[in-house]
Amino acid sequence: MLSKYHWWRDAVIYQVYVRSFLDSTGDGIGDLAGVRAGLPYLKKLGVDGIWLSPFYPSPQHDHGYDVADYRGVDPLFGDLAEFDSLMAAARRLGIKVLLDIVPNHCSSEHPWFREALAGEPGSPARARFHFADGRGPDGSEPPNNWHAMFGGPAWTRVPDGQWYLHMFTPEQPDWNWRNPEIADEFDRTLRFWLDRGVDGFRIDVAAGLFKHPGLPDSDDPEADARTRDSVNPLAWNQPEVHEVWRRWRSLCEEYADRDGLERLLVGEVSVPTAREHALYVRPDELHQAFFFDLLGAPWDADAFRKVISEAMQDIAGTGSTVTWVLNNHDQVRTVTRYGEPATGGSGLGAARARAAALLMLALPGAAYIYQGEELGLPEVVDLPDDVLTDPIFRRTGSRARIRDGCRVPLPWSGQASPFGFTSGVEGAKPWLPQPSYFAEYATDRALADTRSFWHLYRDGLQLRASLPQLGEGTLRWLDTPPDVLAFVRGDGLVCAVNFGTAPAPAPAPGTPLLSSGPCPPGVLPGATAAWWLNDL
Repeated sequence: MLSKYHWWRDAVIYQVYVRSFLDSTGDGIGDLAGVRAGLPYLKKLGVDGIWLSPFYPSPQHDHGYDVADYRGVDPLFGDLAEFDSLMAAARRLGIKVLLDIVPNHCSSEHPWFREALAGEPGSPARARFHFADGRGPDGSEPPNNWHAMFGGPAWTRVPDGQWYLHMFTPEQPDWNWRNPEIADEFDRTLRFWLDRGVDGFRIDVAAGLFKHPGLPDSDDPEADARTRDSVNPLAWNQPEVHEVWRRWRSLCEEYADRDGLERLLVGEVSVPTAREHALYVRPDELHQAFFFDLLGAPWDADAFRKVISEAMQDIAGTGSTVTWVLNNHDQVRTVTRYGEPATGGSGLGAARARAAALLMLALPGAAYIYQGEELGLPEVVDLPDDVLTDPIFRRTGSRARIRDGCRVPLPWSGQASPFGFTSGVEGAKPWLPQPSYFAEYATDRALADTRSFWHLYRDGLQLRASLPQLGEGTLRWLDTPPDVLAFVRGDGLVCAVNFGTAPAPAPAPGTPLLSSGPCPPGVLPGATAAWWLNDL
């Protein structure tokens, strides 16, 4: 067993997208009191902790990732007293709590940005952001050719003629981390929440913060918008960012030294290679960084083996552990991504998603589960245009890669919307409409059906917590036929996945300890994963 200090190394964290988890007030928007009410459900599932999406005061142009006050609670979600109640309830249940911190940018309604708009060019207030004169004889062209990730130019002009940088939306101006005031202000923010008892932070856009000091033109200015990823090498992954994570790590260790419980820093790090990823989790930087290559891998045994091997070689080699993810609030849900029609219930996509879940839970290191994955929820792909809220859609008019479909509020009970998501207020409607077929995925139905996704996750989490072979450690690959991936963990736990459609010989004898679908002895059916305890 890991020490209390190193609890994070093999933890399983459940991502709570607060506005879509559970609504306690009947306004159709999930809130902190709803999260508190759902904690017993998460305890029964067996996760070690939760990561809360941003609940800070915000105009909600990007659902809280445009922060107007980093040290408060938006009235939509409650208040600081309710946050403290949530923390106390989580403590009683032994559930760790991580907050989502957004250091790359703030809201255009943040007091410091309002001060910058009111200030003059060259003023100290503007030095906290990236303000610059435009190009062309009258300064009417942006300072460089960069495009924002959510579409359109990455610059917006203000009335006095200058421009400011925003790598996402105009309502999200980027901080200038070359100004020491920014680092000092975030130190104060971290301490504010650590003093309230939080166990760590998920860091948004952790490879961002610093831009190339000259802000030169990019050879491929639309790369970020085209890929919806941080690709522009002039705007992301600058070497100076590592000093920020060393500073934050040192600050967190102050708190760990007080009570012997390490405060976790886990970064959203999107970089080209596992080797570059590993730089963020060196012993004096972030504890963890999400390894998105597994999420992005096609359903193919060779592809999965390649990304797992690279992660184990490059990331685990730093002394950290790999942080595995299959989904989050920015991605198409796993069931749909692996081939499930939007209204299906038990097809190929679901079988593959079940198998992928067992694979992830068997890998060495930590794992993060996005809410609703434990229910097997598919992506909602038929939302009408007039309900879409994703700024990508608002800025581009395109539905490509929009994220509303994975953010539809969870179904808890009943046969019709709001499926227990909202309180008993008559006529209450969720902030995004739930399709009628969500009745098949409601939590009350999932808990009652031992064949459900929920029971698969719960059983996998229970075994992971009780078997010494699982959690932190190493793996050893087994020789397998094409389309089958198999490895051994510790003293004889075998995990195998059949990525094909035809049955294959099982890599271990006997009845599996756990399988994602029917799995008779000696056979591993297609789109199925299983665990065995054997001396191999």
